[in-house]
Amino acid sequence: MAGFAPRVQYLAGFRCPLGGLAAGKPRVLCRGAEIFVSTGSELVYVYDQEGNLLTAVFRFPGRVWHLELSALGGVLYVLCAQKGVYCVSLDQASSDKNDEDSEDGEPPCPVIPVDPDACILPDATLCAFVVLDDILVTLAQGRAQWKVQLFQCHRPGEDARPPGQIGEVELSTSSPLAGSLGEPTAPHFLPVLCCVSPPGCSGLCGRMPGSGGFTLERALFGLLFGVDASLLESPVILCGLPDGQLCCVVLKTLVTSRLAPGDPKALVKILHHLEEPVVSIGALRTESSGENVEDTHPDCLVALGRHGRVLAVKASWDEAGDLVPELQEYRLPGPVLCAACGGGSRVYHSTPSDLCVVDLARGGAPQDPVQPDRGPGSLPSLLCPASLSVCGVVTLSVLSEVPEGGTRLLALSARGRLMTCSLDLSSEAPCPARATVVNTGQKIKELLSGIGTVSERVSSLKKAVDQRNRALVCLNEAMNVSCVLLASREGPRPISCTTATAWSRAQLQDVLTATCRLQNGSGFSLDRGWTWCVQVRTRSRASDPDSAGSAATYTIPVDRLGPGDQREVTLPLGPGEDGAPDLPVTVSCALHYSLREVVGGALAPPDSSEDPSLEGCPPDMLPEQDGVCLPLSEHTVDVLQCLRFPGLAAPPTQAPSPRSPAGDPVDTFLGARLGPGSEPAGPASLRAKFPPPSVATIKVSAGLLRAALGDGQPGVSLACTTLQWLLAENSALDVVRARLLSSVRGVAPDGTDLHLVVREASQGSALWGSRVDSGGFQSGV
Repeated sequence: MAGFAPRVQYLAGFRCPLGGLAAGKPRVLCRGAEIFVSTGSELVYVYDQEGNLLTAVFRFPGRVWHLELSALGGVLYVLCAQKGVYCVSLDQASSDKNDEDSEDGEPPCPVIPVDPDACILPDATLCAFVVLDDILVTLAQGRAQWKVQLFQCHRPGEDARPPGQIGEVELSTSSPLAGSLGEPTAPHFLPVLCCVSPPGCSGLCGRMPGSGGFTLERALFGLLFGVDASLLESPVILCGLPDGQLCCVVLKTLVTSRLAPGDPKALVKILHHLEEPVVSIGALRTESSGENVEDTHPDCLVALGRHGRVLAVKASWDEAGDLVPELQEYRLPGPVLCAACGGGSRVYHSTPSDLCVVDLARGGAPQDPVQPDRGPGSLPSLLCPASLSVCGVVTLSVLSEVPEGGTRLLALSARGRLMTCSLDLSSEAPCPARATVVNTGQKIKELLSGIGTVSERVSSLKKAVDQRNRALVCLNEAMNVSCVLLASREGPRPISCTTATAWSRAQLQDVLTATCRLQNGSGFSLDRGWTWCVQVRTRSRASDPDSAGSAATYTIPVDRLGPGDQREVTLPLGPGEDGAPDLPVTVSCALHYSLREVVGGALAPPDSSEDPSLEGCPPDMLPEQDGVCLPLSEHTVDVLQCLRFPGLAAPPTQAPSPRSPAGDPVDTFLGARLGPGSEPAGPASLRAKFPPPSVATIKVSAGLLRAALGDGQPGVSLACTTLQWLLAENSALDVVRARLLSSVRGVAPDGTDLHLVVREASQGSALWGSRVDSGGFQSGV
């Protein structure tokens, strides 16, 4: 259908819920220059095409499911969900609106509340209705079956009595309708109800065009609905049910059935079963009238299903020359949101992605001189929809007044936009001439080349989309991890990092190492983009305050660390330049998430043949800080943690002995070191050769320590508790606690011997602590 040139004009916008309007409930109807719009809410809008403005808004007591207009008296019939049918006189509402405008001087767009007394047929089970003059035909949802009911209704202002029922029949259904407690539930898809009349019938004289009724030619009408309907010239009620059934009931037969009761099932005829919810029922003309100008009514009945199944029925001649119904089923792209017949032999149907049109006179494609011939008046074997490049239409109506050779559609989009779509159907492209073999071969090559180019482009775009989807997944995981860590600043963290120190032997020297353990206790995984950063930072030396401390940062990529997994890394802490570790040392652990590694490739051009890298990413697409840093822990390694205790032997206790004559303890010590037979020397030379040990003593209040350390274990002295507190982060803590030691000999980080003694003084309840940096010292009080 090349040559369609739709021109879309937006008229107005209406409020719609989040996510857009749902198909099935919205309605648009036209009466002259006035357009009646229902979006499925409790409001019905009246829009004036000539003035391009909204003239009135009717507020009904419930959500509006269906609208009908009657030309006799200008009456609007509205079906509200689980309420019933309301009747509003448009002339009376217009006069009331004019009175309010003249008195109050408000803008000409009032909200007119509809009085509950305007409900002419209260019934919570009604799902559809149609009006024929003074007869109201309804379709109600029963507990197990659908019911078609006829009521004699009165026009507004004539009689306040409720309408009287004049007929009723039940329709069979193939699916249960009742809920769990036997009560009918609201249908997911509303049924379709329309009235079909033979030519010359007066049953539709008071109906507006496009309000759910149409006239069929006599031949097709008699074939579909039988001889009785043709002889009685009775309108027929056509029902399209949500289970796919297409049923019909002859109106006059249903009225007279109350006078002569019989089998009610004989009143209902099942025409077809679409096996999917019926969305639309309409009629169109597939043949030109030619010389027969007596019957120019539609000669084809069309029904569309929710998932794209189409039924077309028309009268045709068989080989014997008998008139028989020709039934043809088609399949169109679905799901079908709405549909309408009009503009000759064309059917317009809307899907979520496009508004399409098919031509049942030609199968939807331009006439081709090489296409196979069909019999005269027969339906096409295939329908080819043509796109109108309008998406998201939820309700559609073909306007009755259209320009010559064209069609004008009235539509409402899912975003609540009212629009008209004008189609110039006469500007179709001429039929192409028969191409030569050479030209055909060249065109085939060009088409194949174009297919290859498009395939490569699609593959490249698919790769880019997949890469961006993976980047979004990684960013989502990173956001979850960040939220978990930031929310657990106090207390145990789901992702933690612990540090422990140990001594090892490497290259004939003792080396101090720190082992950092990263443990994932959260429910998220640390995948690509995460890096574990460990920084080792030393302070300036006490002997040289002007010297600056050093820092070294180690980065460990985290390939995949799932929930419950852990990872370890061991880093050296010494020795330093002087052969001893520079203590204290601060070990800081953090997680770093690189945005450039994860997002940089996703922002690269999709047609790049190389691997995505930072060079392909626009520099202005990423922030200056190309990552997120989440601190985990900070641990300080001091001298007490690095003490080694090879023997863990408590200092020997000396038996009390009488004091020897006072003498120089240094001479006594050096004499013992020289041994017998050594050359005697003076004290000065001995002090120069053997320097005295270094002693450090700290005196702390015993009461202050008891208050800080607590009561401790029963039977454990304050001296033992204090020593355990000093060695709390040392590997020898368990042995010290098990032996209840108050003094211990060990080795300092620089390799010198050390004796650490904690004792409680008897004078003044004070506690003395002594540290000795060389062997042979005994502390005493």
